Amino acid sequence: MISELIGKRIRGSLLGLGGWLARFGLSANVLTVVGLALNACVALVIATGHPRWGGALLLVASAFDMLDGAVARATNTMTRFGGFLDSTLDRYSEVVVFGGVFMYLLSTDDAEVGTLLVFVATAGALLISYARARAEAAGYAASVGLLARPERVILLAVALLVGRPLWALWILAVATHLTAITRIIHVRGLAAGEAGGTPARATSTPSSPAPNPERR
Repeated sequence: MISELIGKRIRGSLLGLGGWLARFGLSANVLTVVGLALNACVALVIATGHPRWGGALLLVASAFDMLDGAVARATNTMTRFGGFLDSTLDRYSEVVVFGGVFMYLLSTDDAEVGTLLVFVATAGALLISYARARAEAAGYAASVGLLARPERVILLAVALLVGRPLWALWILAVATHLTAITRIIHVRGLAAGEAGGTPARATSTPSSPAPNPERR
């Protein structure tokens, strides 16, 4: 995904900023929680009829997705719980913002189709994350597909900035589910390769996965 390629290039440059933030007593987990609070503010701004301001603030709030990881790496405090908290609150942040868009659309002429698209796009976004988490729990890497969270955030933010949130919702409603399906097919291919051509079916209670302390 584009976001992963860009992230690898700028991750090193963020270490200095992460160390600077840590001097003020800000931990990675604190920044993760602050990021959720900022996204809640974004949702409120959008819901009260200011989509353009909401789009601008959404880009600012999304920066915390990188800052908490930068602090964790700079202070060598990367933990499995930190990664878990980061991923979980990211899901809350995304749902909250979609909720703000939902409330805004209720007051527009696009209320009927818009609210339906919000529901479909939200479901697709959550399924993308669940597919990756479930794959990793089964021992497979599944960070494939077109729309990871950074791409989704930027797409929605740009559409809000130009006053056309419905444009982003149409794309998200389709592309999120295509991304989730891409991950399913990808993992099926990996499992088939391991089993010598017979797809392996993961159990409902997978064995303990290898530790992954990196914050996501």
